[in-house]
Amino acid sequence: MEFFITANIRETEKKLQDTITMDNIEQFCESIVLLQQGTDTATIGSSWGEFQLSRQTINGGLRFALTTCPNALAWTITSGHPPDPDKVVIHLTISRQEKSEEFVQSIVDFGNEWREGLEAIFQN
Repeated sequence: MEFFITANIRETEKKLQDTITMDNIEQFCESIVLLQQGTDTATIGSSWGEFQLSRQTINGGLRFALTTCPNALAWTITSGHPPDPDKVVIHLTISRQEKSEEFVQSIVDFGNEWREGLEAIFQN
C-alpha cells in the first residue's frame, strides 16, 4: 500500500537533507520518540512499538525506513518530483496490500504528523 501527502511548502532537496536529521527528527513528527541514535540509524519508539530506523539521502530528499517493522514501513520526503514538483511530498509505503482500516488510518495520521511538522519548521 502507498500513501501520498503533500506539505504546503517549497524547499530544496539540499535543505531537506541538511535540516531533517536523526538529532532533530522528533521535532518533525510527534509520534517518534528517539531512544538511541547514530548519524543515520536510530532506535525509536512509536505508537506501533519499538523499531530500528534508517535515514538515507536520495535524489530529491530523504528516505526513512523502519527496518525491523513487520510491514516494512518506509517513507520519503522529497522536493522537485511528481506528484507535485512545486511542493514537498511525503510518500509512505508498506509491504502489504490489505490491512485493517484502523492500521491504515494510523499510517495516514503518521504522514499527516510529518506534514504538520514540515510545514511548521519550513515556514516560507
